[in-house]
Amino acid sequence: MPELPEVETVCQGLAPIFERAVIKRVEQRRHDLRFPLPERFAARLEGVRVDHLKRRAKYIQVFLASGEVLVMHLGMSGKFTIQPPANSSALLKRGLEEKSISISEPHIDRHNWSPHDHVIFYLDNGFTVVYNDPRRFGYMTLIHANALKTHKFFQNLGIEPLEGGLTPQFLASAAKGKSVSLKAFLLDQRIIAGLGNIYVCEALFRAGLSPRRQAASLADARGRPTARAQNLAPAIRGVLKEAIEAGGSSLRDYQKADGSLGYFQHCFKVYNRAGAPCTTPHCNATIRRILQNGRSTFYCPSCQR
Repeated sequence: MPELPEVETVCQGLAPIFERAVIKRVEQRRHDLRFPLPERFAARLEGVRVDHLKRRAKYIQVFLASGEVLVMHLGMSGKFTIQPPANSSALLKRGLEEKSISISEPHIDRHNWSPHDHVIFYLDNGFTVVYNDPRRFGYMTLIHANALKTHKFFQNLGIEPLEGGLTPQFLASAAKGKSVSLKAFLLDQRIIAGLGNIYVCEALFRAGLSPRRQAASLADARGRPTARAQNLAPAIRGVLKEAIEAGGSSLRDYQKADGSLGYFQHCFKVYNRAGAPCTTPHCNATIRRILQNGRSTFYCPSCQR
């Protein structure tokens, strides 16, 4: 499933296409994705201007001039593709390329959709945005902006790790007295929103912390951050920022909105590298894979304590 860097990358790719555009038409090619689409889904979007886009955890939020927010989750295999206007100007193309969005030629027959192209947005700027999802674990809904924070999708989400709240003191306060493993602690979306298996494994390696270690080790007896918390906070932020700069990690189905692949998977130090040598200089250990709560964990038994 795409994690925070992948969703942020897709959101950044969609933003210059959607923002300030009017949704002229929505082609809803089925009544449901993972969940049923809202009543009058297409009608509530058509003729409405898009104000701005934002990522929250692993969701893309499209804020509309109508006061509603189109909330989209990619699920396991969901992806967006962008088709430019047939007469895209060189100036428009250059502007989009500066925002790291590749421009490809439009389809000759725009009605020759894939069976997995489920929702198609036609914008007044000439762009067409297609949501494709072979496994249909993604979903979309419409929520009024005033009800967004209290909606069931968002009311229990933790802090955004890239917005300044992820400090050693926060980690210590959240982890004090918790006997769960560090891995389980960091995957808890009620504490930190958006972290997933890949980047938790990579962050723990950077911080030199064993995924088996108790979360409580991030705080001392008085609740102050230990050296482990001091190392972990910047490790999480660092790996997320680098992954976003690399366009995320392309494993299985993920691709960016322009159809290209992310390349952070080439920077993995531990994830999916079981049996490979540790990349730390002078470390002779090999990367191990264990199961924690039914999920694979990758770590170096020598570097991570």
